[in-house]
Amino acid sequence: MKTVYQLWVEGKETAGNGEIIQVENPATGEIIAQCHSASDEDVEAAVQHAHKVYKSGVWSKASRHVRADVLDKVAELLTESLPSLIALEVDQTGRAIREMKAQVPSLVRWFRYYASVLRTEECSVLPTSGKLHNWIDRVALGVVVQITPFNHPLLIAVKKLAPALAAGNSVILKPSELTPITSLLLGPILSKAGLPDGAFTVLPGLGATTGKALVSHRLVRKVDVTGGTNAGRAIGSIVGGNLTRYTAELGGKAPLVIFKDASIDAAVNGVAFGSFIASGQTCVAATRIIVHKDIIGQVTAALKAKAESIYERMAAPTHPESTMGPLISAKQLANVEALVNDAGQSGANILCGGQRMTGTSPVDGTDFSKGYFYSPTIITSSKDCNVLTTRVWKEEAFGPAIVLVSFDSDEEAVQLANDSEYGLGAALWTTDLSKAFRISEEIDAGIVWVNTHHRNDPSSPWGGASTSSGVGSENGLDAYHAYTTAKSTIINYASTGESLAADDWFRVGTGNIRYG
Repeated sequence: MKTVYQLWVEGKETAGNGEIIQVENPATGEIIAQCHSASDEDVEAAVQHAHKVYKSGVWSKASRHVRADVLDKVAELLTESLPSLIALEVDQTGRAIREMKAQVPSLVRWFRYYASVLRTEECSVLPTSGKLHNWIDRVALGVVVQITPFNHPLLIAVKKLAPALAAGNSVILKPSELTPITSLLLGPILSKAGLPDGAFTVLPGLGATTGKALVSHRLVRKVDVTGGTNAGRAIGSIVGGNLTRYTAELGGKAPLVIFKDASIDAAVNGVAFGSFIASGQTCVAATRIIVHKDIIGQVTAALKAKAESIYERMAAPTHPESTMGPLISAKQLANVEALVNDAGQSGANILCGGQRMTGTSPVDGTDFSKGYFYSPTIITSSKDCNVLTTRVWKEEAFGPAIVLVSFDSDEEAVQLANDSEYGLGAALWTTDLSKAFRISEEIDAGIVWVNTHHRNDPSSPWGGASTSSGVGSENGLDAYHAYTTAKSTIINYASTGESLAADDWFRVGTGNIRYG
């Protein structure tokens, strides 16, 4: 019998009144679980309760040290739960277990970081004139909604959840309907750590129903979404009508520039990681590889060999030696196929890959045809087609398909890197420190990595530099402040006599009076 998951509401599992969601293993095509979803009525009840918990002050007005202790306890309990969470994350996403064993344990850092922020943050005291004492507190917003995608279910949930809870908000999380399981399992962990019931709610469901009901609710004071650009714009138009605060981490089409002084082996390793980790299903995937013309031949040969090596060692995601898993769904597979086929039909050169995988794995005999496996793909220009004119150069593929082009000058490299409506992540490889500083300043991206890729730390802001890549950022003090509002308190400590002399606005006669 398949495991059935319910909503997490008021500190317990609760049946949902929406349609039942079938959770599929994308590596096998099998339904591995069923999940309740939240109806409009479920959303209304959950938001009202979360608001009630917020107003009660049981969490929102708890001392900083109490909240910090709970976050540290969450990190401890999360660590204890890692083996089961990793296994479930592999099953529902299809991500290779070697990736999940590296990623999931890192999540404890977010809870510990924001626990430290609570213990060390200093309140500003402003230089107000006169005998006034003016200080600033950061106050929780209230009920906040977080909408997370399928590609990093736990990572992205935790990145949003830790600062929101640290600030004292009541959080309602809507995970992707494709990967809801591990987000639901955060509920018992947070409850056991001491988070009051109702301060954290998980409502699985479809975006068009559950998601829309959540982001439209007038008691919701902030919406934080990670997803596609079109969905982000649609949600933004709704929350704008309610004057709700909004953070959105959306699409990307990251360039990776390799200068001729770079270590080719190191750069190729960086491209492979940036391009094919999570089967290319990341918002900062390095999908536009821009290489100096003097080394394009060497880079092309080395990258092709690396892609073929990844292909030859693909297996079931649960296999410890498997290099890359499947795409998340048939829909996502079709999207990648369409972009690559368009490039091929336009005359571009498909250097390697370019097709759905069938047959069996030489590593463990996995039947690739049962899942949504797609081979690592490299696309280059040909005499018949400049790849810069193809859709795959412009549009976000969200799959293991990359475009390789050459450049002649630094100016051309920057122009190619910035030839995109997106501006989330970018990377460059060079051993020239001066060039690293100069070029990184000229690239339009919210994050620029030099001689590395995909680095992510709780303290480092993560957000886009263009509207197509979103608004606001995750991580760091910026994220914590985005989940709060500034409260200014001004106290007049003048004596009664001084106040009577200075503050009688309507006394008889004239004289100096204060203003401000």
